[in-house]
Amino acid sequence: MIQTVIFLILTVLSVFALAGILILAAYFAIARIRKKENPRQILRLKKTAMFFAVVMILNVGLITLSQLTASTPSIVDENGKTPKNSIAELRELELNGRKQWISLRGWDKNAPVLLFLAGGPGGTQMAAVRHELAELEKHFVVVNWDQPGSGKSYYAEKKKNITAKTYIQDGHALTEYLKERFSKEKIYLLGESWGSALGIFLVDEYPESYHALIGTGQMVDFAETERMDYAKALEIARSKGDTALIKRLKASGEPPYYGKDVTWKSAVYLNYLSAYMAENPEIYNPGYNTLRDIGSSEYGLLDKINFFRGIINTYNHVYQQLYTIDMRKDYTKLDVPVYFFLGRHDVNAPTVLAEEYMELLDVPDKGIVWFEHSGHSPWINERAKFAEEVLSCFLSTKIQE
Repeated sequence: MIQTVIFLILTVLSVFALAGILILAAYFAIARIRKKENPRQILRLKKTAMFFAVVMILNVGLITLSQLTASTPSIVDENGKTPKNSIAELRELELNGRKQWISLRGWDKNAPVLLFLAGGPGGTQMAAVRHELAELEKHFVVVNWDQPGSGKSYYAEKKKNITAKTYIQDGHALTEYLKERFSKEKIYLLGESWGSALGIFLVDEYPESYHALIGTGQMVDFAETERMDYAKALEIARSKGDTALIKRLKASGEPPYYGKDVTWKSAVYLNYLSAYMAENPEIYNPGYNTLRDIGSSEYGLLDKINFFRGIINTYNHVYQQLYTIDMRKDYTKLDVPVYFFLGRHDVNAPTVLAEEYMELLDVPDKGIVWFEHSGHSPWINERAKFAEEVLSCFLSTKIQE
């Protein structure tokens, strides 16, 4: 939280300093054109310009320092001690020539490896998972990956070059790194929202590398999901007499959307549905704790900016590439166990699609675990039960090494 306050202060100062320098530069240019230079006034302005420049330099220095000192906290047990064989690392890797960041956390570095695939595309949940799913760190080495175009990996690849294949290639490269580093033949996958789809892609292409996959907030058919979300938001708005929202939805038209405004048009109904779920008394702990997450030590000041840029820019570029995907047609036979953890009150990723997909899946083992007090994010809404069910699925005798 302190980092977040500092970040906001520095942002204001940077804008102030930059604006000051631009104004002074304009003044000098105009003064020279008019040939009305006043030596004393010019001297004062030069001193002011120097002040603004120093502020800018200090800001750049502080931002750089924050990036270099970003870290993930040590593992601490109930007695306040760090377990002897624990691991808590924030590490930059090069995956297929792209520099990306991961965190690795666990009470025992010899435990099974669990790779968490964040939502988005463009989202970072490195800090959120540490806060919400700390219980899993007692049983796994939990790995969080900032995918290309998100958070700490925002600059890993130019936006115009990022495709679904980029994530599959880099997810595989990361998997191979983890297998080699921790001497594992296979690892576990846990994907949420967009990450649940990426998990399907990975186990489809590289089944030999994974024990099993859990998808939560499971994505199935991207275009149909958007149409259903739009219709649901319109239905709710009409029931509430929310004419302003109805007008905005109709102005955008029915999805899917293409071009430069995908994020903003989608946000109209997605944010509305998120607010609707947050108001549902049946959903526990309904929302993301964004201020806590962005203020976490894993993110430097520049990362905090990219926290939002990924959600806006990367999402806008990548999401429209996914509209042709329908898991029910393209990914029905997989060679690893697959489990869906679904919130009973999820109106973001319609659970009817996940149920249809589960019926069609031909896999070694499968099942749906329902979370009766959850929306789109059971791992946040009912985190204790979520951790218990992960252990039940992943550490059962059927799929252990």
